Amino acid sequence: MPGIDETRQFVPLKIAVLTVSDTRALADDKSGGTLAERIAKAGHVVGARAIVTDDVEKIRVQVKAWIADPAIDVIITTGGTGFTGRDVTPEAIEPLFEKRMDGFSTMFTLVSHAKIGTSAIQTRATAGIAGATYIFCLPGSPGACRDAWDEILVHQLDYRHRPCNFVEIMPRLDEHLRRPKAKGATV
Repeated sequence: MPGIDETRQFVPLKIAVLTVSDTRALADDKSGGTLAERIAKAGHVVGARAIVTDDVEKIRVQVKAWIADPAIDVIITTGGTGFTGRDVTPEAIEPLFEKRMDGFSTMFTLVSHAKIGTSAIQTRATAGIAGATYIFCLPGSPGACRDAWDEILVHQLDYRHRPCNFVEIMPRLDEHLRRPKAKGATV
């Protein structure tokens, strides 16, 4: 049965929150605020927070900076995952992924379907790993951010969560960069 193993110590992560919007500022960013509040309540640290417009290059510049920052463990974006012409977050971030996390998209759709029915089909929420950093791209509504955090991320970003979680494999995310070539390899 999944749950918290109280014999394990909580490991706080540094999580960056990026809001992708042409219309929001920090003062009225409800989705980013929802994430920041939940991150802190769970015992993690909001390591950085920013807002960029719906522009592929601006999104990439910010996300790449956080990927390169060894202090940032996780990046969560909110906004730009729909189908309108301005929604470009997946196009900006997916090319950065070294590994895609297709299960996150599936799980988010399942959680969303329970809340909003067939309208869940309208999301392009995505996730992956780049530079040993987890990246989750969420829709721009506070409800979607609550659902993703409360139903998925709060558990997977808690080292105590069993039977497994993202935190326990973090030290191994970049092992391919440290591992010497296998003997006999020709590439």
